[in-house]
Amino acid sequence: MQNMLTIISNALCRITGRNAGAQTVSELLIALSEYVSLSDSSPAALDLARTQQWLPPKPPPSPTPPPVVAASASAAHLASAPAEPLARPATRVATSRSFADFTHQVTFDIKKCDLHGLEEGPPAKAELTREQGLQYYRTMQTVRRMELKADQLYKQKIIRGFCHLYDGQEACAVGIEAAINPTDHLITAYRAHGYTYTRGVSVKEILTELTGRKGGVAKGKGGSMHMYAPHFYGGNGIVGAQVPLGAGVALACQYQGHNQLCVALYGDGAANQGQIFEAFNMAALWKLPCIFICENNKYAMGTSVERASASTDYYKRGDYIPGIRVDGMDVLCVREAVKFAADHCRAGKGPVVMELQTYRYHGHSMSDPGVSYRSRDEIKEVRVKNDPIAMLKERMLDNNMASVEELKVMDVAIRKEVEEAALFATSEPEPPLDELCNHMFKGNAPLEVRGTNPWSKLTSVS
Repeated sequence: MQNMLTIISNALCRITGRNAGAQTVSELLIALSEYVSLSDSSPAALDLARTQQWLPPKPPPSPTPPPVVAASASAAHLASAPAEPLARPATRVATSRSFADFTHQVTFDIKKCDLHGLEEGPPAKAELTREQGLQYYRTMQTVRRMELKADQLYKQKIIRGFCHLYDGQEACAVGIEAAINPTDHLITAYRAHGYTYTRGVSVKEILTELTGRKGGVAKGKGGSMHMYAPHFYGGNGIVGAQVPLGAGVALACQYQGHNQLCVALYGDGAANQGQIFEAFNMAALWKLPCIFICENNKYAMGTSVERASASTDYYKRGDYIPGIRVDGMDVLCVREAVKFAADHCRAGKGPVVMELQTYRYHGHSMSDPGVSYRSRDEIKEVRVKNDPIAMLKERMLDNNMASVEELKVMDVAIRKEVEEAALFATSEPEPPLDELCNHMFKGNAPLEVRGTNPWSKLTSVS
C-alpha cells in the first residue's frame, strides 16, 4: 500500500512540478486540483502554473505580486466554455475569448506632422476602437494579398501590359478612406488597385479586369490603369494629368453645394509637373474643396527623390496653400491628418497640400524589378521595421484589442477570397469582338474616326 502511495505521489509531483518530499499525498491532490483549475482558466495562467515555484502554505508567499493575467473571463464562464485537449494529459486550455475580454478603445500617440502655413495641425494622439482596428487590418491585408496575387498572375503571363502594384502603401488608401465620406470624390494615378478596392469594387472584379476578362470592373477593356467606381474617377495613365481633373471635380463639389470634397492623388515623380502648379493656383484662387496628396514613395519611376527634385519638401510646394507632411506608413497618422484637411476644406478655407511619406515594395511596374536603383536590404529593412500592417497588428495585440487566433482566422478568409477571385479571373471569357466599342460614348453617338474605315462597321452602345 505504501509503495502504491509513493508511486501516486511521484506521479503527481511530475504533473504539478512540486517537491514530493515536503508534501503528503492529500496535499498533492489538492495541488493537482489547483493546477487543473489554473490550466482551465487561460493560456497565461497555464504558463504561470508551469513556471511559478512552489511556496509552502506557511510562511505566506512573498509580498511581490504575481504577474497579472490580462482580461480573463469569469470562472463561471470558463467552467461552461468548451475546451480542446492539449497533448499534455490532464490539462485543458480555453480556445475562445468572449467579447468582453478585449479592450474596446485605446488612445495612441502618433507621429507629429510637419506643417506649412498652418498655426495648428492634426492631433498627436489618435483614438482607435477595436471595430475600426479590425476593419483597417482586414482592408489592408486584402489589398496586400490581392497585389501579391496580381504579381503571381503577371509572372505567369496571365496579366499582360502595364501593372503597377500598391503593396507597402496600404496605410495611405485605408487612412484616407477612414477620414472622408463615401460620397466624397477621389481620383488617382495609375497605381490604383488599392483605391479601387477601398472605393467599393470587389477583389474579383479587380483581378478579372487585370486579366482582361468581361467580368472585370471595366468589362475587361480598362486594365490596370483604368478602373472606376461611383465617386472614383479611376487611375490615370498620363503622369500628373489627374490633378487638374481633381480640381475640376472639386469645382463641381463647390458649385453643387453638397458639402463634398475631392482628393486628388499623385506621386513624387509627378510632383514636378507644370499642370499640378496650375491646378494649385486655380484651387487657391477659388478656394476649392480639394485635398492634393503626394504619395511620396521615394523613387518615382526609378529615380530617388533626392536626384529628381531640388526640394523634397513636397508639402510646401503649394506655397500659398497650407501643407502637411505625414507618416504614410501609419494608418492612424494618415487618418487624423486627412480628417484635419477635410475639415479645413469643408469650412470653406480652400485646398490643402499633403505629403504622405510611404514606400512601395515592388518596382515601379511589373517590368521593373525595383532593385537596380535600391538594395534588397533597404526593402527588407522597411518591411521589418515599418510595415503598415505589422504596425497596426502589433498595436492591437499589445493593447489586448484582438487575439492572434482571430487575426489568423481573418488572414485565412482573405486568402480564400483572393484565391477564389483569381480562379474566376482566369476562367472568365474575354469580351467578344462585337462588344469592343461598346460603352465608349454616353448615348448612341456614332463612331466616326477619320482614317479608320474598317472600324466604321462597329457601333457604340451604352
